[in-house]
Amino acid sequence: MAPDERITFPHESGVDVATLPEAFQQTVKVRPGAVALRTVGGITEITWAEYGKRVRAIAAGLASLGVSHGDTVGIMLTNRPEFHLVDTAALHLGAIPFSIYNTSSPDQIEYLFGNAENRIVITEQVFVPLIRAANTVVETIVVVDGAASDAMTLTNLEEAGSPDFDFDATWRAVEPADLATLIYTSGTTGPPKGVEITHRNIIAELAALAEVVDVGFDDRVISYLPAAHIADRVSSHAANMVRGLQVTTVADPREIAAALPEVHPTFFFGVPRVWQKLRAGIEAKLAEETSPVKKNLGSWALGIGAKAARAQTNGTELGFADRIQHDLADRLVLSKVRAAIGMDSITFAGSGAAAIPAEVLEFFLGLGVPVLEVWGMSETTGVATMTTADNLKIGTVGKPVEGVEAKLAPDGELLIRGPVVMHGYRKMPEKTAETIDADGWLETGDIATIDDDGNVTIVDRKKELIINEAGKNMSPTNIENAMKAASSLIGQVVAIGDARPYVAALVVLDPDAAAARAKMLDMPEADMAALCTHDAVVEEVTLAIRSGNERLSRVEQVKRFTIVPAAWDPGGDELTPTMKLRRKPIGEKYAEAIVGLYEEQAGTAVVDLR
Repeated sequence: MAPDERITFPHESGVDVATLPEAFQQTVKVRPGAVALRTVGGITEITWAEYGKRVRAIAAGLASLGVSHGDTVGIMLTNRPEFHLVDTAALHLGAIPFSIYNTSSPDQIEYLFGNAENRIVITEQVFVPLIRAANTVVETIVVVDGAASDAMTLTNLEEAGSPDFDFDATWRAVEPADLATLIYTSGTTGPPKGVEITHRNIIAELAALAEVVDVGFDDRVISYLPAAHIADRVSSHAANMVRGLQVTTVADPREIAAALPEVHPTFFFGVPRVWQKLRAGIEAKLAEETSPVKKNLGSWALGIGAKAARAQTNGTELGFADRIQHDLADRLVLSKVRAAIGMDSITFAGSGAAAIPAEVLEFFLGLGVPVLEVWGMSETTGVATMTTADNLKIGTVGKPVEGVEAKLAPDGELLIRGPVVMHGYRKMPEKTAETIDADGWLETGDIATIDDDGNVTIVDRKKELIINEAGKNMSPTNIENAMKAASSLIGQVVAIGDARPYVAALVVLDPDAAAARAKMLDMPEADMAALCTHDAVVEEVTLAIRSGNERLSRVEQVKRFTIVPAAWDPGGDELTPTMKLRRKPIGEKYAEAIVGLYEEQAGTAVVDLR
């Protein structure tokens, strides 16, 4: 694509738009009285007209602080309407708003703000001490949830604008090639890289998705993933501005299961762990059912749903008797379960950011909620490939979206080209040149296969493949997913085996499932350390590992494992904020335990399956 080519998106009003401010202004005109932003329960509701008015005021306030075209504006907020207000306002100045994870330490904040060179940060009271503890060039802190010493309030900012500020001329000067945000990668292997995303990138991404995802003013989405991640920034924030769908914000992602039945979203994107937790919740509810009739009815309905799912994925049809049973199961049970979990109005459900076990996708397909698997990166502005309703190839991540090309390098690495590919890495021209070649092909770092129909299957990260001492290449993700799919009690698995004689694993219990087991074992006050050594828990995990092993080749099977006596939190030492494994830090932190997995005389904490 020529760098000056204009990517336009056919807006709901029929007017093509090429930048986010252009799209936002058209949306405000089309549905001024509709609710654009809200919180759960409707405690806060902001119409499009109000949204437009406040964006104008905040933009003028930011301009009074010296923010102009090309300047960066840092944002450290939970998911709340104010994020959308301030981010959109900054975009109207041609500025570059970017978010950082709320789990960031002062040292991480110092690095991120140093790389971005922002002089202003918009945040909440709880994060102010962290920001002040960092050695940064930040001059102004704006707090959105009340007052803080030596900081402006959002109200102060909205009142600070000059009446002479030419808002309309400013947003009209924004160009498609201008940067719209920075997405700082999670840093699984090193310091985060600032992925530069342009207005053209985001408009191209939404235009590509519009070919397969039909959303508009009557649709509802929940914003609960961090705005520092490309998924939420595109699927809720940008889609809200361009497509007009209503956003309900959920500040604590742990509350997503409670928010779903209140919102009844029509569009929902979840990382794999969210789908796994929803499945575990349904199964736990069934297990706790005291009525034998209801319990048997539920098991029967889920069973016939699973049978229908298998038929659909195999490209076959249910027999006449099974179709009648499936219709009955849907009326009596499955439709009620969908309503109970808030999935009864879904028109699009997606999973991405990490690999998801096929069993989870099959479970929801059987429930009547087909979850489409997407693949993409920050560097591809989100989705680059995806399965679709008419190409539901479970186990693959589907075909490239409109305008995107995919091919394999000689070593099997997936290469992507198209208008969604990032502008580059901030202040890293050498790294950018290493990642995007002269013909525009992006090296993704993923090893993949592409079938005759064009469906992409991700094998694993190129740098994370296990090569055992016999030279056998294995995908740790494939091994880990086999184990996690076998039991909801298993939250995380880390497959070990590079240059080793066999595969071993660290196992981490899921905190919610562990709490439920503790209650069943009459140990409600037990901590994770005590629970992970309980005979019943060890036995359940052992059975799950054996079950997972049955799905793997002999060389891939886990021969020994140990249960880590602590939960792993997103954004902690072991997991990125989006639940990806930080393999190198894990290897360093648990070095002693890993060595123990390969000692002839293993300790009592090691379970040997050989």
